[in-house]
Amino acid sequence: MVVIDPPQQSLKLLRDALNYNSSDPAEDENIEVLAYVASLASSLAIVQNFDSTTWVDSLAPYMSSMSLPAVASTDEAIEKFRGLWEEAALSADEEDSDEEDEFGGEELCNIRFSLAYGGKILLHQTKLRLRRGHRYALVGTNGAGKTTLMTAINNGKLEGWPFHLRTEYVDSGSNVDPVYEAKIVCKHLMDSTDQSREKCMVILNQLKFTETMIDGTIGELSGGWQMKLRLAKAVLIDADILLMDEPTNHLDHGTVDWLIDYLNNLTDTTVICVSHDTPFLEKITTDVIHYEQRAVWGPHRKLVRYRGKMSAFVEKQPQAKHYFELSTTDLKFVFPDPGRLDGIRTSTQKFLEMENVDYKYPGAEKNTLNGVNLKMSLSSRVAVLGANGAGKTTLIKMIVGETQPSNMGACRLNIHHNLRIAYVSQHAFFHVEQHLEDAPAAYIQWRFKHGYDEEKINSEAFKITPEEQEAIDEFQLEDIWSRRLRAGVLEYEVKKKHVPERDNKYYSKDELLSMRFAQLLKQTDEKIAAKEAGLDIRPVTVTEIQKHLDDFGLTQEFGTYGKIRGLSGGQKVKLVLAAAMWNCPHLLVLDEPTNYLDREALGALSAALNEWGGSVLMISHAKEFYSSVCKEEWLVGDGIVKVTGASEERKMKAVSKKKKYEKELEGEEVLEHVGGNVNANGDKYKDATTNFWGKTVSKKEARAYEKAKKKGDVAGMRKILQVPMGKVMPGYDELGDGKAK
Repeated sequence: MVVIDPPQQSLKLLRDALNYNSSDPAEDENIEVLAYVASLASSLAIVQNFDSTTWVDSLAPYMSSMSLPAVASTDEAIEKFRGLWEEAALSADEEDSDEEDEFGGEELCNIRFSLAYGGKILLHQTKLRLRRGHRYALVGTNGAGKTTLMTAINNGKLEGWPFHLRTEYVDSGSNVDPVYEAKIVCKHLMDSTDQSREKCMVILNQLKFTETMIDGTIGELSGGWQMKLRLAKAVLIDADILLMDEPTNHLDHGTVDWLIDYLNNLTDTTVICVSHDTPFLEKITTDVIHYEQRAVWGPHRKLVRYRGKMSAFVEKQPQAKHYFELSTTDLKFVFPDPGRLDGIRTSTQKFLEMENVDYKYPGAEKNTLNGVNLKMSLSSRVAVLGANGAGKTTLIKMIVGETQPSNMGACRLNIHHNLRIAYVSQHAFFHVEQHLEDAPAAYIQWRFKHGYDEEKINSEAFKITPEEQEAIDEFQLEDIWSRRLRAGVLEYEVKKKHVPERDNKYYSKDELLSMRFAQLLKQTDEKIAAKEAGLDIRPVTVTEIQKHLDDFGLTQEFGTYGKIRGLSGGQKVKLVLAAAMWNCPHLLVLDEPTNYLDREALGALSAALNEWGGSVLMISHAKEFYSSVCKEEWLVGDGIVKVTGASEERKMKAVSKKKKYEKELEGEEVLEHVGGNVNANGDKYKDATTNFWGKTVSKKEARAYEKAKKKGDVAGMRKILQVPMGKVMPGYDELGDGKAK
């Protein structure tokens, strides 16, 4: 007789359920069945399956053959066995009990719950025990469900949560709410905390808010000052539990130090904090709550508490040392090489120059920036540093073209006309979150379906104003068809309404600007730069987009089959970064890139930036990160920009102007590819790139033209190219004039 060697824990629980003694003679008769049933039960427990019906269906066929004198029925025995196993499994995560904690404190909650988001189980039958006055670091990888747990606690949505506890949630500020941003700072603070103006003013003054800020709207504050406002609200609310999601986002070093002192002096408030700023967590935490996965728990995670600071946690879990290191193991980002810039032959040749540039906000009494002198090349790796509100983002917005110097004519701002810029701003989530029900791949498809960045063209920085539209209508301008560089001067081919194509006229950039066509020129330059990157021929298929998302650590599970609504903050950053890099930019501008990314992702980002052939400009308060990439620093303060350090010359990593993409075959094309019937008409007619009026054909039109071409459908091809009856399109003589039958 062959007896299976069962897990001893499972065998012991089965004996207890059947009231067997080791000396019971019945055990010898049933030993083979006992061993097999114990092994089956162990398999069910490992995957956390404690469904009564499943246990009966799985075990009853074997246990029914046993002699069970001590129990009423087989089903009763199985139910008792299942109950013992479930109790044992649930107590497996009790090893970290804080009963002996030297810093005890009143117990606020001691609950067991499961947590899911959409169809994904984040935590299964895990324990959460919180004590008053403790400061817990909530630690886990991007996508583990940290923010989901914080939100559930704040909303009282956890099973068994004590509803008498008052919580206050300081969110990361990733969402942009126009209604919220229209509120007056001080009045909002008074209304949301039920405190007097005097009390509100004390904390606002402590955080160094100016009178202008206090009486202004929230939307006028920079990201750092908005975070300070959320912290001020938290201070004024006497909460039992303070929930903080990335509280150091956008904060300068002085404010971070203030926050550390404030949190460490709390005695009656419990803090739960999510942050990827490990040095900050090391200074404030008394305990670490870790999202952990163990084989005995099956496929789902549980929360495990470790007493002590982050360093003590890493000593107990050496595999978590990446929380203190800016390195990566398996995760890798791959950035596309930038295309060539006309006239730029080396990585040190300047593509941007600023001389004596000033900037003053409309209605402001004094300049935010004065006499700025800067330059950039493809070798530039620059960190923009300074206190909150010093003007860092203001400087960035001038460089990316969202604003113009206030002393135009008296300064010099020269930016290469074909420069492609990827700008990941503080509020980059705002645009992504307009597509919450779409998959990340579908979002990129929508954004670049016309061969250029639709989102950018429709943004406030590029949108044509009513005044400009009036000037366009008055001039009867139909469109700008092309651009050329002649004798060092940019000229644009203008098509006017009711004027034949042969009478198109070229105007210099200065002439068109004097006609008030500034935004139209920006749109034209952006579309031409996108075409230079090959976006007009790059397929926007899900397959091509998912390949791109894979390069940024967003797997098919999330990129193609998931929805943006289900992404964590870190995953949204990966999506925003991937979308920004779709057009193969020459300059990547990052405003607080360390927000939301875990340490492994930051390590991957640092490695990718150092390998990439383009220029990098970033605002960051995380010295460990920016110093790993940037050797040049722009210090912004008191309206002045001071340059320290210097970027090192880098290898020129430019690729050809347009990249070639393999065409994805579909339907009959696959048959033709493997030797089926080939329609020779495919080689008889030219491909479609622009229509009769000079406009680039859309991807949909190009596909329709391709099908018509294979069928030899001349009428269909003429219709797609919008060739008027009786006209022959230059270069497409084979399509005729449309009159022949």
